[in-house]
Formats: sequence, structure tokens, C-alpha cells
Amino acid sequence: MGGAVHGADLGDRGRRLATGASNKNDPNDARSVAVAALRSATVPSVRVEDHAAVMKVWAKRHRDLSRQHNRVACRLHSVLCDLVPGGVAGEISPAQATRLLDELEPVGAVAAARHEVALELVADLERLRVQRREARQRIAAAVTASRTTLTELFGVGPIVAATVTGEVGDVSRFPTRDRFAAYNGTAPIEVSSGERRRKVFRLSRRGNRRLNHAIHMAAVTQIRFRHTDGRAYYDRKIAEGHSGKEAVRALKRRISDAVYTRLRHDAEQTARLAAGPGGHPGNDAVACAAGSHPEHRLFGQATPGPARSLRPVRPRAAAATSKPPLRRPRKAS
Repeated sequence: MGGAVHGADLGDRGRRLATGASNKNDPNDARSVAVAALRSATVPSVRVEDHAAVMKVWAKRHRDLSRQHNRVACRLHSVLCDLVPGGVAGEISPAQATRLLDELEPVGAVAAARHEVALELVADLERLRVQRREARQRIAAAVTASRTTLTELFGVGPIVAATVTGEVGDVSRFPTRDRFAAYNGTAPIEVSSGERRRKVFRLSRRGNRRLNHAIHMAAVTQIRFRHTDGRAYYDRKIAEGHSGKEAVRALKRRISDAVYTRLRHDAEQTARLAAGPGGHPGNDAVACAAGSHPEHRLFGQATPGPARSLRPVRPRAAAATSKPPLRRPRKAS
């Protein structure tokens, strides 16, 4: 009986996970995911990693360095609170902390130890600052090499573009912009119960949160500048009676649609560039087999092909210049 119940539960999980209505990740659901993927007709094919994987690696590196920087900065503030009455308000830079520590004269062994720890934390901050700058440079180079058009959207810089491209990967796995919005968590959830339908939507906690955060940063940047279309849309939502958070969620959905359009455009452009002249893939194997491929040149001379016979070949020049032997004319009888 227990086995039958487990089988029914497993089948139910497989049906729900195949439709994307659940996002659990326990071992039983992992098995159900495998069953659903095995029976699915839309399983994506394995592809070679490209520039998207490179940007994902460097975006994660920059994110890890930023977290370490924030952790060290918080620790430095905590130590400075014990050295300076009231501590330091606001963000502190390594140069500012160095000047402050140079002016201090610790009294006692405890204060001297805290002073040394603060100096080491300042050195850690400076090191992390240099590493973050180098990571940003690598991300900018990778984004430029990818020829993406995401950076043409206001509020989308190299960091946001690298995060979006790296997390999305192959955009063709999202057939519509609605599917893409559900994946990144910008699709709002309707607040309804039974037959009661309300035109109110609540915040969605589903989807890829890193991708959602990247879109959120683009939305906040657009709201900050009054001349942008995003700020105009935000003000219009506020005028309609929506709260600030609801207006931000609506703007994030619009940015998600714009990002999806850009990603589709970039994928189509990459496919056109990968195709050869006339729209055919750039594979010259058929042309070589047919003998229509131009000769490969090496140091200005044609590369010789393989010999078809083991017999020595008579030079063509000698054959052309040789004359047949002369015959003596016959006498008339």
C-alpha cells in the first residue's frame, strides 16, 4: 500500500513539474524532474559553451568580490567604533580610513591590537577594490566581444548585461516574453480566491533572483533620472493610484520585455553571422568534396595535393619542349 501511494505521489509530482507549476527541490522531486524531462518533447539539446558562459563566470566573480568587500567594510566599521567615539558615519574609503588611523594614538594593548586589525582590514579593502576593478574590466571586454545590444537600454551597464546574458544563456528556451518574465520573477501573481477576481497583483518570489536583481537595478536607475521613459512610466503609475512598490514592479515587467526583445535580436544576429553567404552555414566540406573550393595558398604557392601514383611523374615542361625524332625521307622508285 505504501509503495502504491509513493508511486501515485511520484506521478503527481511528475505531472506538476512538467507544467512548471511547482519549484520544489527535494530528492523525490528531483527524481520526478528526471522522469518529466525524459518524457518531455521539448528537452533542449546540449550546446557548446560560448560567450554567455564567460560572462556568467566573471559576473559571479564580481558578485563574490562585492560581497567580500561589504563584509570587510562592515567589520572595519565595527572596529572603528571601538577606536573612535561614535564610529564613522556612512561609507568609508580605504584612503579615509588610513588618514583616520594615522591620526589615532592607541593607548594600551587592547587599543593597539584593534588598531592593527583596522590597518589589516583597510589593506583587505584596498586589495578587494583592485580585484573588483579588474573584474569589471574583464566583464566590459567580454560584453564588448559578445556584440550584445543590451547595453543600449538605459540603466543596463556591462555588469547588468553580463549577469542577464550569463543567467539566460540560450534565449530560445523561452518561446514568449511571458515565459521569460515568469523565469526572472517579474510576472506578478494575481490576488484572487475562488470565483473572486481582483485586479491586484502581489510580488512574486519565484524565478531566478539574480536575474530579477539585475532587472531591478535597471529599473531603479531609470527611476533615478527624470528624463527617461522609465521614470515617465513610473510617474504615470503613481498618478493612477498605484503604490511605489507596485509601480516599480510594473516597470520591471516592461524592462523584462525590452530585455527579452534585445536577447532575441542578438540571437538572430548571431545566427545570421554564423551563416555563410546566402544564408547557408559556413561549412566548406561539401565544396571541398566537389572540387569547387579555391586552392589553399601557403607562402604564395599552391599547396600540392596527394600523389595519385607511385611512379615518377615526367615534368610537363620537358614533355612539351621535346620533339619527335626526325625520319629520313624515302627515295622515289
